[in-house]
Amino acid sequence: MGKNNVLRRGGGSVVWVGMDTGGTFTDLVAVDFESGRYHYHKVPTPTSDPARGLLDGIAELLDQNGLARSDVAFLVLGTTLATNAVIEGKWVPTGLITTAGFRDTLELARQRRPHYFNLDIPKPVPPAARDCRIEVGGRIAHDGSEVAPLAEDDVRRAVERLKGKKVEAVAICFVHAYANPAHEERAKALVADLWPGIYLCSSSEVLAEFREFERFATTTVNASLMPVMDRYLERFERGAADLGIRPMPRVMQSNGGAVSPGAVRKLPINTFFSGPAGGVIGSVGLGKHLGLNDLITFDMGGTSTDVCLIREGEPAQKSERLMGGFPVRTRTFDIHTIGAGGGSIAWIDAGGLLKVGPQSAGAYPGPAAYGRGGKLPTVTDANAVLGRLNPQALLGGRMSMHPEKSRAVIEELAGRLRVDAIKAAAGVIEIINANMIGAVRVISVEQGEDPRNFTLVAFGGAGPLHAADVARNMGIRKVLVPPRPGLLSAIGLLHADVRGDFSLTRLLRAGPENLKALNHGLEELKKRGAAWLEGEGEEHASFDWFADLRYIGQNFELLMALKSGELDDPSLVRLINSFHRRHKDSYGYDMRGQPIEIVNLRLMVTAKRRTPPHESVRLKRGDFKAALIEQRKVWFPETGFIATPVYDRDRLPAECRLTGPAVIEQMDATAVVPPTARLKGDKLGYLHLDLGISRAKPDKFLSGGRHGP
Repeated sequence: MGKNNVLRRGGGSVVWVGMDTGGTFTDLVAVDFESGRYHYHKVPTPTSDPARGLLDGIAELLDQNGLARSDVAFLVLGTTLATNAVIEGKWVPTGLITTAGFRDTLELARQRRPHYFNLDIPKPVPPAARDCRIEVGGRIAHDGSEVAPLAEDDVRRAVERLKGKKVEAVAICFVHAYANPAHEERAKALVADLWPGIYLCSSSEVLAEFREFERFATTTVNASLMPVMDRYLERFERGAADLGIRPMPRVMQSNGGAVSPGAVRKLPINTFFSGPAGGVIGSVGLGKHLGLNDLITFDMGGTSTDVCLIREGEPAQKSERLMGGFPVRTRTFDIHTIGAGGGSIAWIDAGGLLKVGPQSAGAYPGPAAYGRGGKLPTVTDANAVLGRLNPQALLGGRMSMHPEKSRAVIEELAGRLRVDAIKAAAGVIEIINANMIGAVRVISVEQGEDPRNFTLVAFGGAGPLHAADVARNMGIRKVLVPPRPGLLSAIGLLHADVRGDFSLTRLLRAGPENLKALNHGLEELKKRGAAWLEGEGEEHASFDWFADLRYIGQNFELLMALKSGELDDPSLVRLINSFHRRHKDSYGYDMRGQPIEIVNLRLMVTAKRRTPPHESVRLKRGDFKAALIEQRKVWFPETGFIATPVYDRDRLPAECRLTGPAVIEQMDATAVVPPTARLKGDKLGYLHLDLGISRAKPDKFLSGGRHGP
């Protein structure tokens, strides 16, 4: 059993802690293995120092629930630090040492215009400025042979120039280094020797795949984030130790695996969807718990909304994402993120049209309703004006609400739109819903999946507030609200295994004459995976093998599973036949007379960790009277304002049944049940919402004719 399967011997409690840092709130959950009890906490995220906010949250969580800090045996973190650094351009000054003639690869890119008819789109700014991109002599051919030796004196001069530019990180990217990394390895050794302490990475370590632009971009972005992530983790690790927490923390990756800080320091690009990945893992777990295999995750927080499609219990995955305008190739869940959250700011464009997001008020100053000085109208303020949010307090009474301030900013917006405040607030809600409907379309309809065949899982602090509207407009009949929707991502972090993904390019025809070279590549991947596993402190793991295949002449590949880490004649024939079938399923045709090329070999290493106990939900027995908080007027599109019962979820009777309208409040989220919708609870504490939609009436958003109001 590896170090990460942490159960202490010799008595004493064992506590695991999961933390998800969002743009507005930080969510924390602790589970005590001895009692099986879960403890929850939610605090605003301080944008100036997220690590400090995490540490304060951990101390409050443990102290408020009488948990000893010395009993914490496992600590796992989901963070958006790398994503925010790229989006905001807060990466460090970075240098690039590259092959002569390839200095401008980052700016030449693929010469694809993102919008064909817009000539004024600014090009993304590379992390390495042009005067910090230095060319050196030496050349490797596509087959790995050396055309010209590495000019080591050029590398030494490059180091001196980059020192003068005061860069903090260096990326080394040579042409065809995927086929032979010798030049990159030597150049890296020279730089490390001449410049001790510099943050440094090479493309053959980060992404040993062909396609120069994508490899150069991925490596340079990675280098630019290494100091950012290192300093953040150093502050967090030091602070955790000062709290008396001894275990080394783990960090969630975009692929759904939690790894050591050392692994993240080397490859910070693997954490771009760290926090949202926890929500996907949590959704997979609850799907297994309830026997639901086809899900669409809908994670709406204060700053953004993340959606992902889960089919037959497996989250969709992809290998490339655009970050800061540059393609970053790393294995991730196929999570689509948009700037739509409770803190999204409503504004009016130059043409006088109402827009919402992607700018967010964050936690400080936050929406006007929070009373922290926010002066701009947000989605939260619109919900407050429409009666959908508690007008007194949120977070179980810990955060006061100021509905009069929400009303003031919405009225100011309404005045500029020349409508009344209610119409302005309803417009804000309709637009933010339309934006999120577009996000769900991207991961479902645009991938050939019918969202009506899936259950929408509503979580995040604002997910249950908007889920019914989004589902109804997509023709999705069923919505599932977990027991702790605002904390599901943090809970999911506790269920993450240890996982690493590795790849290399081979570009060989799929034929028996290339079996030796292919198996040599698979063996190389196996060595890399084993070395990584040892570094993670794990002894046992599963090795799953894959290959990217295409017909010769194509420019896009299909990912195919391999039975094992060794190919022979029969397994190669099976692989080829499987590819033909898969190509026909995906594109409607195959070309059985066309040769097939194996482009990349891939390995996924997974070390299973012990699973935390399921929370034992103690549901109340009784009637709705005990759960009823109040009756208040709530606005719905089909009715306008209508008297609506508001219930405390923690007091709802077991296996409750009700028909909307209703509002259900709890510490971490608020759920809205629209009129005529039917809601039922189950023995495990989940709420199942049935919107009663007929499949005979496809919605305008599903049919593709209209993407918003």
